[in-house]
Amino acid sequence: MTHISHTTGAPAAASAGAAAAVPVIDYEGSGYKTEFWAGQGRDYEDATERLALGSLLPPTGRRIAEIGAGFGRLADLYRGYTQIVLMDYSRTLLQDAVQHWGHDPRFVFVAGNIYQLPLATGVLDSLVMVRVMHHLADVPAALAQLRRTMHSGSMAVLEYANKRNLKALVRWAARKQAWSPLNEAPVEFVKLNYDFHPAWMEQQLREAGLLVRRQYAVSHFRAGPIKQRVSAQRLARIDAALFNVGGRYPLAPSVFVQLQSPAAAPAAAAGAAPEEVAQLFACPECSHEGMERVAADQVRCRACGASYARQQQIWDFKDRLE
Repeated sequence: MTHISHTTGAPAAASAGAAAAVPVIDYEGSGYKTEFWAGQGRDYEDATERLALGSLLPPTGRRIAEIGAGFGRLADLYRGYTQIVLMDYSRTLLQDAVQHWGHDPRFVFVAGNIYQLPLATGVLDSLVMVRVMHHLADVPAALAQLRRTMHSGSMAVLEYANKRNLKALVRWAARKQAWSPLNEAPVEFVKLNYDFHPAWMEQQLREAGLLVRRQYAVSHFRAGPIKQRVSAQRLARIDAALFNVGGRYPLAPSVFVQLQSPAAAPAAAAGAAPEEVAQLFACPECSHEGMERVAADQVRCRACGASYARQQQIWDFKDRLE
């Protein structure tokens, strides 16, 4: 069962003494994998999202992270990278990812909060976030955290739920919904479930220092009757033909944006191997960069002394060790 939790710490990008209390949706203990994906008629959504990522995401690199990776549904797309970080707020979803990918030493599994992102500045060559933005109560704070992990050569691919989608426009015109899809303000249609107008999202990305390189409209055919009549793979190929043109004025329920942060610091030495895993992390308590490895399965912040452990292959930054 999904529930809403609250965080009371300051995001790592916040100034000293600042505090945040941002609600976070938590899939801990949920049946998200089996109740939403496996055998639930979403083969088309999975296929078209894979095609979008395959077109927008660099296929190789040193280090990639997926934020909100869940059970690792898309992780096979990242096998061209030297190190692959799968992060989620839910430990139980990450345990599913460990079962599938834990044998591969390139994978690092991290439980943490996006608003206190436990990743160091500039450590990612590529970043992916799909089906997460629509749960974020504070988009600017989350974008600031994501941008911090990027360097000037990094590429990010983020997805968000489009408020101005065709179904919403039809429902609004027929007076079957109260809110207007043309209004640029986000709409929370269910607790911690948001749709975003493309113009509003473009402004948030710009203010976060993220430059849109490409934009796709995705999942144009997310309707049961259509999916029942056309195979998922064929429907996804048709959808892919509309990615570019649809992205100019998105009417699909999902929008993918390819982003860079030109003003970020340059990358570390090109071609260097990923650092010792402790240097990948930032302390969620005080935001200090880089941790000290004090045991095989434990790291400690050199600044505030907070310690965090790896259990069942998951680095847990939700709870510090006492």
